[in-house]
Amino acid sequence: MLHPSPSTFLRRVSRALAAGTLALLAVLGGDALAAPSKPSCPPEPAPLPADRLAAQAKDRGLMWTLKRDGRTSYLYASLHVGKPGWATPGPRLRKALDEVDAVALELDPLDRDAWKMPPMPDLPLDASLRRRLDAQAAAVCLEPQALAAMHPLLQTSTYMLLRARTLGLDVRYGQEMLLSQWARDRGLPVLALETLQGQLEALLPADADAARHELRANLQQLERPKSLLRTLDTMVGVYDRGDLVRLNRYAEWCDCVTDAADRAALQRINDGRNPELARRISELHQRGQSLLVAVGAMHMTGPRAIPALLKDQGFEVTLMPRTGSR
Repeated sequence: MLHPSPSTFLRRVSRALAAGTLALLAVLGGDALAAPSKPSCPPEPAPLPADRLAAQAKDRGLMWTLKRDGRTSYLYASLHVGKPGWATPGPRLRKALDEVDAVALELDPLDRDAWKMPPMPDLPLDASLRRRLDAQAAAVCLEPQALAAMHPLLQTSTYMLLRARTLGLDVRYGQEMLLSQWARDRGLPVLALETLQGQLEALLPADADAARHELRANLQQLERPKSLLRTLDTMVGVYDRGDLVRLNRYAEWCDCVTDAADRAALQRINDGRNPELARRISELHQRGQSLLVAVGAMHMTGPRAIPALLKDQGFEVTLMPRTGSR
């Protein structure tokens, strides 16, 4: 059973991955996304035994300390898919979990009450777009109508998530999923920075022409699976190494921001959400809690990056070094 969480990492590929985590929630309790039986279908990555997990535990991603009001909180750059070997926290993340009073995520992927899907805008499609969408369902071994109740953008996002299984990636091993479980294991409350309605408003354009433009972009990515997987593999490597310099330069290697519509979508999905995310982090910290906050890694880039906005909120923000394996 998958309990995905949303957000964004890189443009087009990442936007679709983020939206797809929302899409998966619509089939929780069903079998539409069960492990496929055909050998040609991307399989679910198998979990690792405890001894192998312990051997692979290391720091991944990026983490900052946030100091203000006499307390230290932590900001962690997350990725919304991961590998089975990521299912044990590295030393830096484990230490933070042991010190804080609560974990704060964009949304808690294990809180089913928070994932009741509100009405979504309708997006009529012509026959050509419908055929292309159905072909991508078949490519990941789903029936053409398996996800028909979802917004088409969420359908393409789900197909990208299923393609990611080819690289051994799955939403079950995304950092929010793991952090939510690790928090529960420690008896820590899990707090939400956003609402599902707010995320859907950011992910799904209200204008039908803009939504169809983004749908065509997603379909183009899916119709070039080798390029899609190569970009995704690069993304995962950049994240795993905590390479903030390369992450900030993603437009140079993602082959994704090609026109004004792309730039507008990126601003809406990523930069446009950052001020409210930073305000909410500041508010929760001010309540007297020490927090471990996890937000998608692309929110840590650019002039409106969350670390910079938190400095404006009066935090002393320090990028933490990586430690070795345990």
